[in-house]
Amino acid sequence: MLISGLKRAAGIIPLAVWSLFVAACSQEAATPQAAEPVSERVAALIEDAREEGSVTVYSSLPVPIMNDVAAAFREKYGIDIEIWRGGSEEILQRAVAEARAGRHMVDVVESAAPEVEAIAREELLANVTSPVFAELMPGSYVEGRPWINSRLIVFVAAYNTNEIASTDAPTRFEDLLDAKWNGRLTVEANDFGWLKGMADELGEEQALSLLRNIVTTNGVNVRDGHGLITNMLASGEVPFTFTQYYEQAAHARDEGAPIEVAFLDPVIALPTGLGIMRNAPHPDAAMLFMEFYLTDAQGILAGYDYIGSNVTRQVLPEGMNPVVVEMSDYLDEYEKWHNLHREIFAARR
Repeated sequence: MLISGLKRAAGIIPLAVWSLFVAACSQEAATPQAAEPVSERVAALIEDAREEGSVTVYSSLPVPIMNDVAAAFREKYGIDIEIWRGGSEEILQRAVAEARAGRHMVDVVESAAPEVEAIAREELLANVTSPVFAELMPGSYVEGRPWINSRLIVFVAAYNTNEIASTDAPTRFEDLLDAKWNGRLTVEANDFGWLKGMADELGEEQALSLLRNIVTTNGVNVRDGHGLITNMLASGEVPFTFTQYYEQAAHARDEGAPIEVAFLDPVIALPTGLGIMRNAPHPDAAMLFMEFYLTDAQGILAGYDYIGSNVTRQVLPEGMNPVVVEMSDYLDEYEKWHNLHREIFAARR
């Protein structure tokens, strides 16, 4: 391996520097087993990643999806990949605990942006660059921020089609002030980032006033967990919700559940963070996986109704125009949005 001696001598070198060093010093790059031609840089990266032999990823995506991603990565590059699936808070806790104990087990983390940002604030992520970043949505890559927006968590309205006709479905949040929605509204209990997005887009005073009026006029049921709400939508126990994850509602619909989605303006989306650990045991394989995830894997995500951040491969349903929430100050304001959400919804249900 071209840079193995440097790694041993100097410890952890930023991945961007590794890639530049390999590209500059490699005289003869191995040809990867891939369908499309690759650049000298990518060929060198593949060669070094194969020498490392494997990559470990912590992700909050459902297991079947990450299994498909892992299988495609193995098939394309012949590199083993180990997936550990956990909730976003579990990934944060595990990554930080392992690092503090000096146990560098994970190469890549992929989860909700607030938790990945928290990992970054522990100075556990490496700053990396890639030509692939030019294909991403604006704001997906921010210079100096060591994580990338890899996919969107899109909040939509969803309803049971046996309970609500499509002609009666609302098109604006203001429509939920109509008395016909009395007793029929449900929200998820912990969508604090969504509330911040509503305030950012509509203006805080206007957004909070609108939501308070909706709850005061027609009430709201509060349920803990988007998966639970999806199941209750399918059974008809929940007729309508306006803070559901698009991919969950759309996938259930595609599987035959009596569920449809509606895009109430504004459609709020939270970014998902993808980052490489500063002390990644397999840094080249980690970089190769990051680029794979932001390109080839975007189609796998789309097959499960997820919205990827790569605009050259993005599949947006008609009528969806998501507004991505700025997350740079979310952790600092977490208590504010937590308390406001509780005051508006939980305290009034």
